[in-house]
Amino acid sequence: MTVLTNLKIGDSLEPVVLKPVSRIDLIKYAGASGDFNPIHTIDDEAKKAGLPGVIAHGMWTMGNLSKLFSDYYEDGFIEDYSIRFKNMVFINDIITLKATLVELEASRLHFSVVATNQDEKKVINGKLIFVQY
Repeated sequence: MTVLTNLKIGDSLEPVVLKPVSRIDLIKYAGASGDFNPIHTIDDEAKKAGLPGVIAHGMWTMGNLSKLFSDYYEDGFIEDYSIRFKNMVFINDIITLKATLVELEASRLHFSVVATNQDEKKVINGKLIFVQY
């Protein structure tokens, strides 16, 4: 495991590869978030909206970025992050999460974060600040 205090600008955390996105993941997220838009769970409704099929909630993908930092929550916390949605995530997509250190500011570590699908297409990218205790 990477030790955060040893990171230098340009270093990356270990990537996290999610299991293939499943309909049940999206149904569970809909229940937890209260976002029951049927384009996230029902194929016919997604197609009526002009989509090729069910798409994952953008916030589901964004929330998964926190998994990059799961091993470090004893050492600090995510203070802030912002992302841009770049492409849709579909059922059976395999998402890889990555974080690269771009700036050190006392106890604040600034990371560039990205999520890509199995075709290396960016689905989200952004910035995240992790504060060490």
